Formats: sequence, C-alpha cells, structure tokens
Amino acid sequence: MTHSADHFLDWLRDAHAMELQAISLLRSQIGRIESYPDLKARLQRHLAETEAQEQALKALLDRTPQGSSMLKDITSRLTAAAQGVGTLFSAAEVVKASMTAYTFEHTEIATYRVLIAAADELGDQEARQVFEQIITEEIAMADWLEAHIDTVTRLYLMRDERDLQARR
Repeated sequence: MTHSADHFLDWLRDAHAMELQAISLLRSQIGRIESYPDLKARLQRHLAETEAQEQALKALLDRTPQGSSMLKDITSRLTAAAQGVGTLFSAAEVVKASMTAYTFEHTEIATYRVLIAAADELGDQEARQVFEQIITEEIAMADWLEAHIDTVTRLYLMRDERDLQARR
C-alpha cells in the first residue's frame, strides 16, 4: 500500500498545483474580458469555487507528514504548468480562451476521477468527499462552457465583423 499512498500523494500535489494554476489563469481571463458579461460572471463564480478547491486540497496535503515541505515542490510544478498552459491564454481572443478553458476543465475532471479512485482504494473517505465535491463543480463549469461556446463564438464573429471590441 506504500506505493499506492505515494502515488496518491503525488497526484494530490499535482491537483493542488493545477488549482493554483487555474486561479492564476481565471484571474487573468477575468481581467481581460470586457464584452462578454455572462462569460465574465461565470468565470468569476468559478474563480471563487476554485479558490475554495485549492484550500480544500491544501488541507488534505497538510494532513500528511510531508505537508509543510511541499511548498517548494508545488511551486516547481506550478511553474512548469504555467510554462505549458500559460501560453494558451496569451492571445486575448475570447473564443480561443473559451476552448482552452473547456479543455482545462476536462483535464481537471479526469484528475479528480483518478483521485476519487485512489482515495477509495486507500479508504480515505475524507479525501474522496472533497474530490467528489470538486468534480461536481468542474463538471458544472465544463457543461456551462459547452452550452455557451456557440453563443460566445457567434457574438465574437458579429462583433469582429462590425469592428467592435471582439477579442476581449
């Protein structure tokens, strides 16, 4: 079971780093969006959820003996993630940002499915409950993005055709 616990801890660290990255990306997106109030409002709501998720994951990490020494590891993982994911949001175009956000949500969903299975295997009901709450929020955000990507795309095209502020 030692290997399983080690894998679980690694995946939990990765999830925490992922949520820290999500907070950074969401703040950046929210700050750039000007012409899409529904999208901005939903991202603001998801930012609040994501901040709570990050705190819940941090609390799970703090339960472990390595909890206090994880900051350096998390920071290095976050930096690596920022290099890969951060460039996806460098263009302010809202359509590309929406597509990337949709993809990111599904990565988070997959991550929490793995963590739920691992927590279940280890008998960690507290962690499982945290992951089930988080995955519910991530699925809701992915569903919202899916339901609204058509509208965002059409609004972007309409605004661009009329030389209105479309990218943001």
